[in-house]
Amino acid sequence: MHIADIYKTQNPCFSFEFFPPKTEEGFRLLFDEMTELVALKPGYVSVTYGAGGSTRGLTHDLVTRLHKEANLTVVSHLTTVGHNRDEIAEIIDRYNENGIRNIMALRGDPPMGMDSVPKVDKGFDHAADLVSFIKQRHPHFGIGVAGFSEGHPGCPNRLLEIEYLKQKVDAGADYICTQLFFDNRDFFDFCERCDMAGIKVPIIAGMMPITSRNGMKRMAELALGARYPAKLLKALNRAEDDESAKQVGIHWATEQVMDLLDHKVRGIHFYTLNKSLATRQIYKALGISNSTKLVKGV
Repeated sequence: MHIADIYKTQNPCFSFEFFPPKTEEGFRLLFDEMTELVALKPGYVSVTYGAGGSTRGLTHDLVTRLHKEANLTVVSHLTTVGHNRDEIAEIIDRYNENGIRNIMALRGDPPMGMDSVPKVDKGFDHAADLVSFIKQRHPHFGIGVAGFSEGHPGCPNRLLEIEYLKQKVDAGADYICTQLFFDNRDFFDFCERCDMAGIKVPIIAGMMPITSRNGMKRMAELALGARYPAKLLKALNRAEDDESAKQVGIHWATEQVMDLLDHKVRGIHFYTLNKSLATRQIYKALGISNSTKLVKGV
């Protein structure tokens, strides 16, 4: 199903993100977790792409496997980093042949050990260029792009940041999914600035519940400087152990989701880290019941 049609028919839309395991055992464990999550009937799921294209084959394997074995729409991440135009064309042509026609178009992170994104001959300098290329080659594809509620780490000029985001939308993006955040005021301000810039596509809130203190530190690195409100930090400091910290994190995320829904957010995208517990507990707190398992063969 085209991602734009999903957002037209599901309001709000809930979706989940996974990353490709590196082993067959990892795939088995992921599908065990997915059995619980897919039972919640997400509008779609997405699969990440490693820094520098490091998980290219694994991402394709997981995307095609989910497409064949689960009754849901799959969005595959695709980055400009490490690929030239011919390689990108080969990837999206292969997806098209396999019936996978929704892409999250990203510039991507530098390869491991590098501080900046290397320039590729005949490649794409920006995500907007990738969006335009995909739309020209496969106009029927649905495309998502990234947004940053707290500001893009590579663009300190917040005015230019929104201009660059609009370029991605004007190039053909169907929706925006934000990086994780812990203060809804940042998200609402971001949405308002997008509206002022004439950006009218759905803006989806990216959520990643804190499940441990060490996980919080890793999340700060993944989000390139996520802002933790003092109230949240105080609550985590009162937690006696990781189990208590997990409950604090899930409670905080639940309150965020409730507030977002009250403000008519178009969608919630859960960064699951291939685990189901936190998301399932949030669903339970929201009063959303699950149903029949949909993943085949697990």
